[in-house]
Amino acid sequence: MTTATEQTEPSERELPLRERKRLRTRRALVETALARYTRDGFEHTTLDDLTDEVEISKRTFFRYFASKEDVALAPEKEFWDAFLGVLAEAELAGPVLDVLHRSLVTALERMDGVWERRFAESRRLVERTPALAAHSLQHCAETADAILELLSARIGPLVADDTLPEAPGTDELRLRIALEIMVAAFRCALHAWSTGPADAGRAELVTLTGRAFAAVPGSLDLTARPAGSD
Repeated sequence: MTTATEQTEPSERELPLRERKRLRTRRALVETALARYTRDGFEHTTLDDLTDEVEISKRTFFRYFASKEDVALAPEKEFWDAFLGVLAEAELAGPVLDVLHRSLVTALERMDGVWERRFAESRRLVERTPALAAHSLQHCAETADAILELLSARIGPLVADDTLPEAPGTDELRLRIALEIMVAAFRCALHAWSTGPADAGRAELVTLTGRAFAAVPGSLDLTARPAGSD
């Protein structure tokens, strides 16, 4: 069986020495940040703690990451970059939510085992650290903008079964709502995965993502009734 390390090492060896050093430094910063934030807490870990342990200057740190939050969310940003790559290659036919769901699953399956461990650590930190949760939400909003731009450039005429009058911007509105639904469904899956058993792997996240997307139609069609009514 080929391990994730065996899969990634050849491509790294083909890189110029400077790029290999950059990758190692970036990897060391992410590993150190996740370990220190988990052990000592995000609020109690300083930038000096990280740079001293990795033996780099603050100036060097900021060549890789914009903030303490940024380095903790590196695995999440790597995933969304992979998702955008998958979506750029995907066949954009059929229900948009189905296309987005398939692209999420494909991106998850393409990530290596080292990423999976880091992502799990990062998500557990997000669940208990308000500053990281806010940063994650902000990045999701930025990613949604990038997805909207990509889809708008590639997608053909949209067909919608609703009563919304056609007007300039209607298709963009529908796409934006579909993207927000995708993000909400995936974040529900991430929450269940991050707060569940510590040994839950990527396959469980794929299952939870499918369950969240399957719940979307019923969620949109919920009908409220007064409490106590039959």
